[in-house]
Amino acid sequence: MARGEYPLQRHRSRGAVLMLAAALTSFPSLFSASPPSDVPEYKVGAAERAFKPNKAYNWRGAKTHALLTTVWYPAVATAVEQPQWIPPTGQAFASAGKAARDAAMVSTPAKLPLIVLSHGTGGSALQMAWLGTVLASRGYIAAAVNHPGNNGYDGTTAQGFSTWWERARDLSTVIDAMLADPTFGARIDSGRIGAAGFSLGGYTMIEIAGGITDPAEFMAFCQSPRADAICKSPPEFPKLTEQFDELSKHDAEFQEALRHAGDSYRDPRIRAVFAMAPALGPALTPGSLEKISIPVEIVAGDRDVNVPIESSAKFFAAHIRGAKLTILPGGVGHYVFLDTCTAAAKQSAPLICADAPGVDRDAIHARAAALALSFFVSNLN
Repeated sequence: MARGEYPLQRHRSRGAVLMLAAALTSFPSLFSASPPSDVPEYKVGAAERAFKPNKAYNWRGAKTHALLTTVWYPAVATAVEQPQWIPPTGQAFASAGKAARDAAMVSTPAKLPLIVLSHGTGGSALQMAWLGTVLASRGYIAAAVNHPGNNGYDGTTAQGFSTWWERARDLSTVIDAMLADPTFGARIDSGRIGAAGFSLGGYTMIEIAGGITDPAEFMAFCQSPRADAICKSPPEFPKLTEQFDELSKHDAEFQEALRHAGDSYRDPRIRAVFAMAPALGPALTPGSLEKISIPVEIVAGDRDVNVPIESSAKFFAAHIRGAKLTILPGGVGHYVFLDTCTAAAKQSAPLICADAPGVDRDAIHARAAALALSFFVSNLN
């Protein structure tokens, strides 16, 4: 799994979103894709929810027993968008574009499609702002969740980093809650629900589409000559393998979760998934991938040293019938799918903020967002 993806999210940002970048100067021919011309544009509203399941839930050692969710949605034309920064006060780490906090939603169309978003390892819902706000500006309700025990907003736990398969359950629970939400529920078209995710969130896409997890297969891969960077422990848990073994022997909640690692977490309400730099290819069984029947699109960078594309993105595309794979060339790495950092952050956190020479993160965002919009327009009609 990718390592330490977004420490800036440890700040409690209260509503950051990221508008689609217009600068496409670095790769004028390759990255000139734009959203479908016949899709209306809207102002972007933003809201937050703390969804609390009314049944027992595996919180994976997290302190907060709620699914903290950021929602972006198309707002009325009179909404006043304001610049947002992450964090909202103090020295900014990343630009978060513009949004109108708790603005009124557009009245038409009466029903809107829903996209649930899944962040990467150690990230947070706000990590998906650059995509969520673009979807909202084009008529989608986008809901991004903080996965318990695996996000920088609320802290991280060994359980949260080890029980990857539980993430799909988070998305399904958020769909339940969004459909019941007094503001959004009546406006969601339950027949037009999709999902998008980055890194470990990309794995979550494949899982919720029908992929089955087998931790033993992943461990075998990592102990074989084929092992690659996906097997490295994150900096938060440099001995995660040892902790996994310890939890499997002595932690009752973890043992119970482990017994269900190989269950199907397919949510039939989700009709299409868009995966960016998806991780953990070796953890999903080829047989289950071959049975996936909904549309899947994958995008990844050609120089992803954190989640090698051979064992994940290309592996998924080779085994999922009809999956579309786009590999972005020119030295595009893993963290390009995170929000655009400030100049100061590029100096203080170059691993996640500084891209290879010639790589324009805003241009990559624009390209990926255009691909996602075209994909959902085609498959959630």
